[in-house]
Amino acid sequence: METFIHYLPVFMFLTLALGLFTGLPVAVVIGGVGLSFGGLGIALDVFREAQFALLVNRIYGGIVENLVLVAVPMFVFMGAMLEASGVAKDLLKALQVLLRRVPGGLALSVALLGTILAAATGIIGASVVLLTILALPVMLQRGYSPSLASGTIAASGTLGILIPPSIMLVIMGDLLSISVGTLFIAALAPGLVLAVLYMLYIVTVAGVRPHLAPPLADDEGPSDALGLIVMVVRSFLPVVFLIALVLGSIVGGWATPTEASGVGAAGATLLALLKGRLSWKTMNDVVRKAVLTSAMLFFIFVGATAFSYVFRVLGGEALVIETIQAYDLSAWGILMLVMVTVFLLGFFFDWIEITLIVLPIFAPIVALLDFGTHVPKPELIYWFTILIAVNLQSSFLTPPFGLALFFMKGAAGRAVRTRAIYRGTIPFLVIQLATLALLLAVPNVALWLPRTLGG
Repeated sequence: METFIHYLPVFMFLTLALGLFTGLPVAVVIGGVGLSFGGLGIALDVFREAQFALLVNRIYGGIVENLVLVAVPMFVFMGAMLEASGVAKDLLKALQVLLRRVPGGLALSVALLGTILAAATGIIGASVVLLTILALPVMLQRGYSPSLASGTIAASGTLGILIPPSIMLVIMGDLLSISVGTLFIAALAPGLVLAVLYMLYIVTVAGVRPHLAPPLADDEGPSDALGLIVMVVRSFLPVVFLIALVLGSIVGGWATPTEASGVGAAGATLLALLKGRLSWKTMNDVVRKAVLTSAMLFFIFVGATAFSYVFRVLGGEALVIETIQAYDLSAWGILMLVMVTVFLLGFFFDWIEITLIVLPIFAPIVALLDFGTHVPKPELIYWFTILIAVNLQSSFLTPPFGLALFFMKGAAGRAVRTRAIYRGTIPFLVIQLATLALLLAVPNVALWLPRTLGG
């Protein structure tokens, strides 16, 4: 019995893993497993009834009263309003025209639009579905390879999880009690590096195998220079305005990420009004979408808080530390163990489950490690968080449960096969892993900008 009690956190984690495959809501599974094992702990006299009262206080103080998490529904609202305003549709058309003579110009337009949407919304589901609806029919009609088209859309749509303002970074910063603004700045360069590598891959493939990405016709778009300038200004100006409002206010130190989320929501609403697309129905749809998405996220927060609290009380964190110490791993060995674990979990679980369950367990362990001059101690937690963020981005593209693949297939219907989507994402997944390796080898890719602005 003592052995069973000692390894109770292991059984708790295994039960969670099995529960997530049942198809039940994630929040119900995570919270249910936490409460069930809390009850089992009471029966085994390793968990007290009074500790459930502390759980309620933890949920209220850590989630309900948390001002940082106010940014989450605001950014969700901003993304939904941006989609409703038609800004993305106008921008994609302009990018297609500007890049019509570049190899793979249409796919490059999608990658650029995905990068811009990432900096303007930070919502993966909205970006992937929007790109699929706008770009996939056009790409297939132009003779693009279904694999290249679907891979480009799925990968570009996931950039929002890394490029600020990212909801995932907001949640990570709150979980680890570190500056979300600094985290945003640290994630900017890795996110842009990843986007550039996507584009280099597209240009290379289109140059070597042009039949996979046929060029657009030269007469596409306005025929005169004035018409082209007007189209570019009308398409780019609204997005630049919104990005400047959100990211500029954070980087400039004029607003916290929470305040910037409100500014972004107001800016997206203003854009919809200026474009004549703000109606009562539009506002109702946007608010409804924002409320439902935010409610789902916060329900998961509550369940994850219950799980992590019971897991710690039952000795889960101590068991993890004890296991790692038993193998006598070096600092790099422990870091690689965490990276491999997170990557493998990404095949089966969503980023939010991995973030809320795994990050609080491993982050305190990594914070104690010493990497010498490779990463200064005060910057270690930011470097580690960005590594996890890049690693988790791959979870959107890894079969069988990559959410971006599900979003895309749902929006595409029968236009493209699931096999083509899986095959198309593999090169982009390799690029993500290469970017992760770059960050491991050269931490300054993430740390240089916050260090410069901070200094």
